[in-house]
Amino acid sequence: MVEITRSLRSRLAGWLLLGATLLGTLLLVDAWINAHAEANRDYDAQLRAAALTIADGIRWRDDQPVVSIPAAALRILAGEHQERVFYSVFTQDGRRLGGNLALPIKPAWQKSARQSSVYLDTSFENVSWRLHGQSFELAGWSSNESLQIWVGHTNAGRRTLANHLFMPALIRFIVFLMGAALFGGLAIRSALRPLHRLRDQLRTRAADDVTPLSARVPGELSELAKTLDDLLTRQRNARAQLLRFVADASHQLKTPLAGLQNASELALKESHPAAWHRALQQIHGSADRTSRLARQLLNFTRLRHVPSSPPASIDLVALAADCTREWADAPSAFRHDLGFAAFDRATGPVKGEAWALRELIGNLIDNALRYTPAGCAITVGVRRRGQNVELSVEDDGPGVDEALIARLGQPFERAGRTDEHGSGLGLAIVRSVIDRHQGRLHISNRDGGGLLVSVCLPMSGQPPERTS
Repeated sequence: MVEITRSLRSRLAGWLLLGATLLGTLLLVDAWINAHAEANRDYDAQLRAAALTIADGIRWRDDQPVVSIPAAALRILAGEHQERVFYSVFTQDGRRLGGNLALPIKPAWQKSARQSSVYLDTSFENVSWRLHGQSFELAGWSSNESLQIWVGHTNAGRRTLANHLFMPALIRFIVFLMGAALFGGLAIRSALRPLHRLRDQLRTRAADDVTPLSARVPGELSELAKTLDDLLTRQRNARAQLLRFVADASHQLKTPLAGLQNASELALKESHPAAWHRALQQIHGSADRTSRLARQLLNFTRLRHVPSSPPASIDLVALAADCTREWADAPSAFRHDLGFAAFDRATGPVKGEAWALRELIGNLIDNALRYTPAGCAITVGVRRRGQNVELSVEDDGPGVDEALIARLGQPFERAGRTDEHGSGLGLAIVRSVIDRHQGRLHISNRDGGGLLVSVCLPMSGQPPERTS
């Protein structure tokens, strides 16, 4: 049963979009970081310039520095976004000389500013600020003074500049996703076109068309195309075998049916009861052969085309002994010496279907009875062979020509024999049963004359069940 899942097209599109989204997101994060870094570099340069401008505006009066903030410094700090600005000037000992906001400058910050320029972020009155602190050595007429200048402004301008720098990257990302979706869809459609052509070719085929495929496919689909070709080849061979089987079965059925027709026509022309009796005997014999042939055809078809039922553990010794007793009572066995020998009663059970194994044993015994002269000894035996159980049927008859042994087991193959009313399906049924049970078949002539047919079946690890 075929279960329909998400289409291959949607899976490929999903993976492509996921990969593009992840890659684009990484690029966006990188662009966001770079935009903020660039904005910080620009505005930090403004803070440094404002601090230098303030330092240049400091004047000396009575050998004391006087803070006079130039308007240019305030314009630099405020910028075009009219941000709030901060400035403060401290002496070496931390005394404030002037400033516009009571924004606290921590002693640790001042200590760091004495060593090198400082840039840091802080919060004041629930507003985020960016501060810059720098120490300057200023010389008066008669003394030198080390002053520390702190300047700062709010971050609105930085954010605006960062967003301005980031927006082109965001637009490129959106265009990239749209382009990836468009061209990805076209690429997927183009990549799946050979599958559609293959589908259309199979869909338009006639039911009996099992010729090889004729299509150009990419390398990734070569295995699929080869598998389909192999399947069509098996179907073609199976169809040819089926047609041959039907033809052979029709020929086999034609013979006894023709005998029934001839016997009935002759009986209709006779008026004597003895002639009718002979005709009825012929009709009965032909009907018996036809019935047996139909039963074998049914079993052969069942073994070939009906799925196996759940296997059971079967005592092959008991099953073979039971089958041998049944055939010993058949009229065809009265002229033969049919016996059973359990060479190894410690054999384990086999796993399989009882009816199929019974059919296998019955056909082997029936073949031995049909194709050996009267008075021949036929022995059914069971023995253990490693992890297998071997079932054998041997006789002391004339055997089979070595050149014909390989053909035994094919439907309607009788090794050139025409002197018996057989169908040639017995060993074919045996082979089907063996294939169904993963076993092995071996046929050979005995050294002292006669034929040996042995079947090896794997043992089961479970106790046997009773069979009837």
